[in-house]
Amino acid sequence: MIHSLASKLGYDSDPFVETALVGFYASSGQISEARLVFDKMSYNDVVAWNIMIDGYCQIGLFDDIFTLVEEMKSSNVEPDERVFTTILSACARLRNLDAGKVVHEFISENDILSNSYLQSALINMYSGCGAMDVAQRLYDTFTQKNLVVSTAMVSGYLKIGNIEAARSIFDQMVNKDLVCWSAMISGYAESDKPQEALKIFLEMQQSGIKPDQVTVLSVISACARLGALDRAKELHIFVDDNGFGKALPVNNALIDMYAKCGSIEGAKEVFGRMHKTNVISWTSMISAFAIHGDVDNALNLFQQMKCENVEPNWVTFVGILYACSHAGSIEAGRKIFASMVDEYSITPKLEHYGCMVDLYGHANCLRDALELVETMPMAPNVIIWGSLMAACRIHGELELGEFAAKRLLELDPDHDGAHVFLSNIYARERRWENVGEVRKSMKKVSILLWSNKRGKRVLHPYNQETQDLRRLSQLYEAGV
Repeated sequence: MIHSLASKLGYDSDPFVETALVGFYASSGQISEARLVFDKMSYNDVVAWNIMIDGYCQIGLFDDIFTLVEEMKSSNVEPDERVFTTILSACARLRNLDAGKVVHEFISENDILSNSYLQSALINMYSGCGAMDVAQRLYDTFTQKNLVVSTAMVSGYLKIGNIEAARSIFDQMVNKDLVCWSAMISGYAESDKPQEALKIFLEMQQSGIKPDQVTVLSVISACARLGALDRAKELHIFVDDNGFGKALPVNNALIDMYAKCGSIEGAKEVFGRMHKTNVISWTSMISAFAIHGDVDNALNLFQQMKCENVEPNWVTFVGILYACSHAGSIEAGRKIFASMVDEYSITPKLEHYGCMVDLYGHANCLRDALELVETMPMAPNVIIWGSLMAACRIHGELELGEFAAKRLLELDPDHDGAHVFLSNIYARERRWENVGEVRKSMKKVSILLWSNKRGKRVLHPYNQETQDLRRLSQLYEAGV
């Protein structure tokens, strides 16, 4: 309508209006309409070309993008670094490494790689496409490794989980900004070394850099993974003293932190003082009660949540079903699972089915559990078959347990618990041929369980199943 009005008033030939129309159609996904307006423009400046190229980038039409770049050059408008940064960003988002290499080759031939933002875009493109080896070789060619490019390398390594390589580059950086510190903290927070995130957070403060909310959320996450209540309380004091205590996302994260650090009282205190809540707040508190096995408070809070017209999401139902499962509240679990579908039109995910299988297993309703597994609209995963197998072991349902264990081994051939369970079943029933078949696979599994430490064989002390498997593997090696 606005386009039509502009035409009637004679403004559709104004270059500013034309450029705005191209941007409108491109951002709306109407790339054909955008191109029609673009082609009718009396003069296309670099801004109009950039907008048109960005429109193609948004939908991943790289052939059209490269054609447009050639047309741009033919019209005597030189592509600037912003054009290539836009294209490289699209390549990274769509993981199109081939297109990214074409762009890299073009800008190298035209000698415009010295721009730091373009260098950063190239590093981001290669890391986004999972080609960190190429990114590293490119990074090594830069004589000036500025903050933007180095931060891009750190982020790239963190995305693929190579935290050691990220830390190596991080340690070589002289002047680190908040973005770089936050990236490194976030990387450790999501790794198996959350304590390192807290150490770097302290170093950041000592260097005079003040954290923002993103940094604080990463540190809270690290503290939650660490499970240290004393550190959690210290961090909570820091949050309040530095003005983050009123932020809704921070309070939601604090609830989760306290729950995972074993303090349901701390979680309740944070939740109780919040002036504003959302579905994440309620879900976090319900999950906190669920983790601590307090099904009554979880259910009460769920009802209160509905009374206050806060609509639950799929994560909320995972929390409440988890609580029902660990409390053995089979009727409550059934009603909640049904209400999720009938009342809220939420399609169950694997997590919901996993909770229900676990609930049926605890209640010794194993046939109901199997029926649920067989009627799932998606393929059961390792967790679901493992849950059913564990329930069969507890309740002595050997036939169904054997079936679940075999399905589990199809998905995870090295699953130690399934090997142990099958071996125990076959030995109990004196099915020695089957025991022999399991023992043939035990040698491979036992190799996986043992690691060398200074020349000694050390068993990874994961759980009781691992200890059982050690005894079985020792018998196997002894020829028993």
